[in-house]
Amino acid sequence: MTITQLEYVIAVDTYRSFVAAANKCFVTQPTLSMQIQKLEDTLGVKLFDRSHQPVIPTEIGEEIIAQARVLLAESEKIKEIISDRQKELSGELKVGIIPTVSPYILPKILNGFIQKYPAVKLIVWEQTTEQIIQQLKLGTIDCGILSTPLHESSLTEIPVFYENFVAYASKNSKLYKKKTITPDDIDMEEIWVLNEGHCMREQVLNICQRRKATKGFQHFEYNTGSVETLKRMVDMNNGATILPELALAEMSDKQRDRVRYFKSPEPAREVSIVMHRNFLKRRMIEALKNEILDFVPKRLRTKKKKEVMEI
Repeated sequence: MTITQLEYVIAVDTYRSFVAAANKCFVTQPTLSMQIQKLEDTLGVKLFDRSHQPVIPTEIGEEIIAQARVLLAESEKIKEIISDRQKELSGELKVGIIPTVSPYILPKILNGFIQKYPAVKLIVWEQTTEQIIQQLKLGTIDCGILSTPLHESSLTEIPVFYENFVAYASKNSKLYKKKTITPDDIDMEEIWVLNEGHCMREQVLNICQRRKATKGFQHFEYNTGSVETLKRMVDMNNGATILPELALAEMSDKQRDRVRYFKSPEPAREVSIVMHRNFLKRRMIEALKNEILDFVPKRLRTKKKKEVMEI
């Protein structure tokens, strides 16, 4: 049994294809297949059902592959020990980030992070919470930046900041006429919300104490995954929406006049860096967390007088 064989097995499990796995491992498909066959001969069991397309692990293969992921992670820690002894951080850091956080964090921290850690290659994907969780479990990314708590026993969460939600209302909205608001003031018939699959949608519905799906305006249903689009819909088509507080940074004075804050305790979202429980690259992840904390206003670093919304 070799580390290389375990890498090939994990690649096939991740991509559910011998051809795709070979491409990702930069070897030919016959080479990868031969090494997996050797491992199966050594173990005396079949790891994959090759008759199924896409290829799937056998029942015992699932258990062995899960253990292989642990073994491979532990072997990578040897490289991490060496890296930790070096003065300069180096290597790749693969990050997944949800679209409702990305535009308000990444542009602000990216340049500073690159200047401080020029030997680190930061690779970022915008993905939904569900996609990030899946990628973390498969080991194809190192960490995720997303709303928590996730209640996933296989993942480790490090809360970074607690971002308040605010209302953004057009002049014809009932919310506009109030200085501060409560969840009871919200009329779901006029609220623009994100489409299914975005955790912030569920948080907004939880603020309104309405977990069931809503179509917003009765005469129009609009599906978007962009917070900025929700803001524009209010600007152009009236109604109101709920925004994360960091989305206010680039607003004009005219737009800020449409913002209404909630009375205490303010509804908020907990934003965390999330890793697999056997996570690696601790120094790089810590550096990323510190860069975010340097940018985030102090009032967002505590959950005092806030009510964290569940996903």
